[in-house]
Amino acid sequence: MKFEPTLESVSQHKIPAWYDDAKLGIFIHWSLFFVPAYASIDGRDIMSMNKEGGMSYMMQRNPYAEWYLNTLRIEGSPTKAYHEQKYGKDFSYFSFQKEFEERSQKADFNEWAKFFAECGAKYSVLVTKHHDGYCLWPSKYKNPFDSAYQCPRDLVGQWSQAIRSQGMKVGLYYSGILDWTFKEYPLDGEKGFLKHSIASRQYAKYATNHIYELIERYQPSILWNDIGYPGGVNLNQIFADYYNAIPEGVVNNRWSQTELPEGLSGEELDRIVEKQGGLTPEMNLFGSRTHYDFATPEYMAVDAIQEKKFESTRGVGLSFGFNQNETEKEMLSSEELIHMFVDIVSKNGNLLIDVGPTADGVIPEMQRKPLRALGQWLHLNGEAIFGTRPWERPSSKTQKGQEVRYTSRGDALYATILDSHVDREVVIRDLHIPDSARINLLGFAGEVSHTTDAGNLKLVLPKEDKGQLAYTLRIV
Repeated sequence: MKFEPTLESVSQHKIPAWYDDAKLGIFIHWSLFFVPAYASIDGRDIMSMNKEGGMSYMMQRNPYAEWYLNTLRIEGSPTKAYHEQKYGKDFSYFSFQKEFEERSQKADFNEWAKFFAECGAKYSVLVTKHHDGYCLWPSKYKNPFDSAYQCPRDLVGQWSQAIRSQGMKVGLYYSGILDWTFKEYPLDGEKGFLKHSIASRQYAKYATNHIYELIERYQPSILWNDIGYPGGVNLNQIFADYYNAIPEGVVNNRWSQTELPEGLSGEELDRIVEKQGGLTPEMNLFGSRTHYDFATPEYMAVDAIQEKKFESTRGVGLSFGFNQNETEKEMLSSEELIHMFVDIVSKNGNLLIDVGPTADGVIPEMQRKPLRALGQWLHLNGEAIFGTRPWERPSSKTQKGQEVRYTSRGDALYATILDSHVDREVVIRDLHIPDSARINLLGFAGEVSHTTDAGNLKLVLPKEDKGQLAYTLRIV
């Protein structure tokens, strides 16, 4: 169908089967911020810090290395102290551009893509412009404050080609509302968040030109906007044009718009911010007042099956970008990653898990390790993940209290026990199946003997040393 630039029309767009089937994507944050590669850490993820300490506290100690420029602008921040000691008070963040462009020449995108495919990923999303405003492609729409503030090498194009060569779909991220080259004061709390959500007409035109350029030049299967989008722009026009160009494309939910009159004095703006109380109501990662195909909870667990498709996103560690302060202690373990992934899929979600390469384009081994284990697990258990849909309920437990997650496809029900230590005799609570059902343990030959007693499923698993981090039963 041909989409028109109205909410009624673009809302008719359906999630394409490829995205619903894909389940796993790899997110990539990579830009100037990986030259300093610094953020403070205190062992908590960003959502926990915000909930427990408040947004101002979290912003001053932001664990996201990709927010380096903003954190650098906040007085008293660990990043500011580090920067001044390491580089000096007069060293500008923008001076990292030259070193990044030299070191990024070493990046091997074909190696990245091959690794992502081995991990089981079906798509990948690259940050093309983060909040620092640096473009990873030579755009014809130059930054009005520095026309050379973009990469002369077409990193986006070369990366896209490598990803597609491995049979994966290409997604492109763009920071729609935040661009710290247009605002020099820091985003240091809730009130600052609203101020940064107000865009000039100049920036609205600049960002929209970039969005169309990315669509036309690279034809992304996923258009992944972040934080929000300038007010005054007809998003339905963008969505309609995108869907008409790429019918099986999808857009996320982070397109909320803050509408305020231009030309406000500082005092008038402060009064509006004070009245508003900071964050706008639509800044909700599970919903938006605009059209979207999927929601994007970040460093958040989902409690139940979602009617609307969602995509959980987070880094392998506490930062999306590479942070020199992180160790394996901050990384997800292989078991944690696999269990989290199965849980997400059981509730109608995809997982977009992020890697942060160094400025030289090296994906650190401590990030690779859990992803490699996930790929190995999927080699045996992938049929319980790819192409599946949620069952009538997402979970139950074994008699020992081990978590179980369900997925389904056709006449097959998959029950994955989220534990690396499973006894030979297992009882899954509240699972009644017909006596004629056939059960197999994925990765092992032969059928699993079973009986049903008082609504519980009793199983006798194979004797072999199984050695997996989660065990999946196929019940037909």
